[in-house]
Amino acid sequence: MPYDLITTGRISVDIYPDNIGVGLEDVTEFRKYLGGSSTNVAVAAARHGRHTAVITRVGDDPFGIYLQRELRRYGVDDRWVSAVPELQTPVTFCAIRPPEDFPLYFYGRSPSAPDWQIDVDEVDYTGVREATIFWSTLTGMAMPTSRQAQLAMHQARPRADLQAGQHTVLDLDYRPMFWPSQDQAREQIQHLLPAVTVAVGNTEECAVAVGPGSADAQADRLLEAGVALAVVKRGSDGVLAATANDRVSSAPIAVRTVNGLGAGDAFGGGLCHGLLSGWPLRHVLDFANAAGAHVAGEIACSEAMPTSAQVYQRLGEAGRPVPDQAPTDPAPARQ
Repeated sequence: MPYDLITTGRISVDIYPDNIGVGLEDVTEFRKYLGGSSTNVAVAAARHGRHTAVITRVGDDPFGIYLQRELRRYGVDDRWVSAVPELQTPVTFCAIRPPEDFPLYFYGRSPSAPDWQIDVDEVDYTGVREATIFWSTLTGMAMPTSRQAQLAMHQARPRADLQAGQHTVLDLDYRPMFWPSQDQAREQIQHLLPAVTVAVGNTEECAVAVGPGSADAQADRLLEAGVALAVVKRGSDGVLAATANDRVSSAPIAVRTVNGLGAGDAFGGGLCHGLLSGWPLRHVLDFANAAGAHVAGEIACSEAMPTSAQVYQRLGEAGRPVPDQAPTDPAPARQ
């Protein structure tokens, strides 16, 4: 059976502190979690009952074993997660200083990382082609090997409009530490935009992709570049989504922020669930917004991804319309 969602890109072990409000130099207690943006999106969608898988690579080490075990626990298929013997599994440290200071420190990504070693010859292109949603990120374009594989995966996808029900998503996910310059990142984005139907990013990431300006102007440029749906996240001003025939905004859902890092990935999983459900665009955005708000109020990212029932509860508390669909159960964990 085709997957509801396949993601490809970064995977890592997230090391997050239990000590809130201090720098890493003063932290005394940590916990580890599965991490990586595109991987978290697959986990988030699985929590809404979606059939998901990831295409990525880990190190041939205990942390790699841990990540594959966690994927299975979350109900995400790990059949396309392979080990790279000569590289270590990346580890990402974060300091948690709410409401807005969450610096990230990436270890094990220089000179390369396993997920940058996805090879063009090891991809199951039939699975990629048949998945209802295929999700990739800009990070995968930062290194030659994974870049070639990611381009090939996009080329394997059918070019469909939103009404056809199949979606190819690019998460703009710009991380400056992975790129020599914004110009080089923008060049790779331009290679991908004609092949995708949905582009997602915050205003800073959209500025890298199509230049600075208002959210409306950035959405217009993304549409002109060939995408069918442009989603521009505006922080405290909410989210704008635009198609050729529709343009809606969703105000933020109020939350006491603990760790804002996983909110975008929860948003992505909620966005995929809404698109798969065929909801009106306003309901899709509200659902994704509420999912992001839920995770922003927690320390963890993957472990905090909400079920549909939890998102519906937040929507009700915020006085937002609840989509006309019964909550789905989380995907069962595989042993």
